[in-house]
Order: sequence, then structure tokens, then C-alpha cells
Amino acid sequence: MSEEKKLTTPEKKPQEVNGERTSPGHFYVPDTDIYETEMMLVLTMDLPGVEKENLEINLEKDILSIEGRVALADYDGLEPVYTEYNVGHFARTFRLSKKIDQEGITAHVDDGVLTLHLHKTRESLPRRITIS
Repeated sequence: MSEEKKLTTPEKKPQEVNGERTSPGHFYVPDTDIYETEMMLVLTMDLPGVEKENLEINLEKDILSIEGRVALADYDGLEPVYTEYNVGHFARTFRLSKKIDQEGITAHVDDGVLTLHLHKTRESLPRRITIS
């Protein structure tokens, strides 16, 4: 007979906090994919349960910070029979290089997925050098 295998899911990574938070609840590091095109970096970040109005993106001193808050009241009084993930807020920070046009950053959220477009500065874009 074959051995029964258990379904496993990766654990959410708790965010390491420098300082104190004033928001109640746990904060987790959201899963993020980053890819590069010739013109920009694109970040896609999973933020399940985070509504647009509960999402905050800030840029200060080359630090891009993203914080998404889940409406914890929706889970009050629930006693789950089975869960695969812990409910909590999300937070992540990135230090941006000088190659990113900080004024040109755009963000869009759809169905719990945040997409950020970080355009490269004109000086950092690849170019062809003509030979004289």
C-alpha cells in the first residue's frame, strides 16, 4: 500500500520589526516577485485580504515601504476548523538605488495582488553607442 502524504503549505514569514507598531495584529512579509525589463523593475506582491483603502505605500530617503492591513474584525469570533495560513497584516521595505526614477513609481492593486512599476532613470537605460 502507498503511504498517505500530508499536504503542506509554506509558513508565512513574520516581519522583523525595528521599533514598535501601533497597529494591533501580526505583520507578515508578503511573497514578492521582482523582474526587470529594459525600462523598469516590476514588483508583484501577494496581499490576500487587503483592500485598496487599507494599503499604504510610502517613499522616504530612498526607502520604499508597503503596508497592507487586513480587516481583522471580519475574523472576530470565528473558530476555524482548519486553516492553512495565519491572518495578519503585511509589511515590506525596499532600499531603492539611484537608478530608479522615484517620481515615476506607479502602483496598482487587483484581487489582492499589488503591482509596482519602478521606472529606471534616463541615465541608467541601456543605449547604443555610435562609432565615429
